[in-house]
Amino acid sequence: MQNTTPKAFQNGANATQSLAHGGQYLTLRLGGEEYAIDILRVQEIRSYEEPTRMVNAPTFIKGVVNLRGVIVPIVDLRLKLNISKVDYTEFTVVIILNVRGTVIGAVVDAVSDVVTLTTENIKPAPQFETAIDSRFITGLANLGERMLIVMNMEALMSNAEMGMVAGALQS
Repeated sequence: MQNTTPKAFQNGANATQSLAHGGQYLTLRLGGEEYAIDILRVQEIRSYEEPTRMVNAPTFIKGVVNLRGVIVPIVDLRLKLNISKVDYTEFTVVIILNVRGTVIGAVVDAVSDVVTLTTENIKPAPQFETAIDSRFITGLANLGERMLIVMNMEALMSNAEMGMVAGALQS
């Protein structure tokens, strides 16, 4: 299931993620923490542009953008995860993800790099009463001096979590 080719940036629709598995992960910053997401979910990384607001959308959905003919909802992950709001800067980017065939944009403070994690690197996260729902975290990984929070993007960006009707806004 490991794909080490740069094609992972072009097509993320062919992998499933339920438990943390070894492979390549894109690291990103949200507030003061560093997170990792399965690179096979990543279609592309774009600079932040103000999306078109949608009436009655949840507060964490900033709006939608037209991405080459596909209407893509843009989610601010800081708001979705109840992380303190940070100003948008020149480092703020939108990661375009493909989750179960649905294209979704995730606003993050910055992306760092691509790292390779083995299954042994990823340890179960302790369960705390925190602002971040434990369903969204598949584990923690130590990488040298860095502690990465490995995210479950399928759970975080599911239609139910996004308040979207199944089939709506799909590519």
